[in-house]
Formats: sequence, C-alpha cells, structure tokens
Amino acid sequence: MRFEVDENRPATFAEEWQGQYDVFSHLEFACGVPSALFLITTRKENGKPNACLHAWSTFSGDGGGFFAVMSGLMQSTHTYRNILRDKEFCINFLNPDYYDRCLKTIEQNDDDTDELAVGGFTAEPATTIKPPRIREAFLCYECTLETASDLSGKGINAMIVGRVRHAVVEESHDVETICSSNGFMFNIHSPKHPVTGQGSGSAVAHLQIVKRTD
Repeated sequence: MRFEVDENRPATFAEEWQGQYDVFSHLEFACGVPSALFLITTRKENGKPNACLHAWSTFSGDGGGFFAVMSGLMQSTHTYRNILRDKEFCINFLNPDYYDRCLKTIEQNDDDTDELAVGGFTAEPATTIKPPRIREAFLCYECTLETASDLSGKGINAMIVGRVRHAVVEESHDVETICSSNGFMFNIHSPKHPVTGQGSGSAVAHLQIVKRTD
C-alpha cells in the first residue's frame, strides 16, 4: 500500500523536539531517503580547524566542472559563516567506523577548539585550498564556493554549491570497497510511518552489492 503526503504537515507528525519541523521538512521523515555522511572542514576566523558532520547533499557535474551541492546547511553554524568568509571548504568521506569520532567534533566546537584534534583526526595540508584535509578519509573534495542561497527563504538552511577543484582518492576505491563497511556511511534520518507519524529510529548504514551490472 502507498500513501500520499503533501506539503502540509499531518497532525500525527508531532514534534520530538522544539523547532524540529522548522529545521527539517516533515517530508524528509515521511520519505526516509538515505544520504551520504561526511565531514566538512573549514577554518575558523582564528585559523583553527572546524569540522561539521553533514549529509543532505549530492555530487554532480558535466564538461564545465564537478560540483558539491549541499542543501540543509544551517545558516547559524560556524561552517556556513566560514564558507561565506573564506569561500572554500573540504569534504572528507570516512567509513562508518569513524562515526563516533565525528560526533565528538559536534560535542566540542568552541571557537578556540581544534575540532579535528578533538575527534582524533589527522589534519593534512590541502593542495588547492587553505582548510585542511583529513588523512583518515578515503576520499576528499577540495572545493571553492560557487553559490550560496537561502534554501527556502526562511533564513534557516542554506544551499551551498561548491566547485570541486581537486580530489584525493584511496587506491583501493573500487566497487567492492565502496559497497562495504569500509566505504561510504549513510544517514538514515528517523523515517516515520506516513499516516501515523510513528517511528523515531535513525541509523548509520553502508552499501552492499546486490547485483553486478558490468
């Protein structure tokens, strides 16, 4: 059976925390689409490394360039302000084993904190930008800011488009590795029953091969 959900939040979708449906659309929870998790690194105004665990993004390009399209980046964050100021950032993909260490960068994020050190990550110089890469990442995108816009016009979330200037990829980055626990981690963000609104469980997941198409 399929259900239809429109732009109006159903009464059964009660808030689990204040402002939940300002920060997130109810359609995100009703649909439950997984998205890749990664750490964005920028530099704080004092030069110290800043880290932001993020999902809600896609990556695409054509003959004119390759782009990171990051929606849902809150305008109240250090990361958003750092990107607007310096116009550059690095996207670092880590496997699910690093998830708990990523969370530490959220728990300790004062202006004077080196957030990579807090998470136990190794900062290394990037090739084309000033923010550091993470050595433990199996894939890094060095990006410069292409555009920034207010996602919905409400001043809550931003749509950041970054042009990928340089990528660093592990030698073992093949289909078998990508589709394993050593590949990408995905955010499964609290999917709910579209009618009852029940369900609050979230998960971190990885890919597995179900069919080879080559």
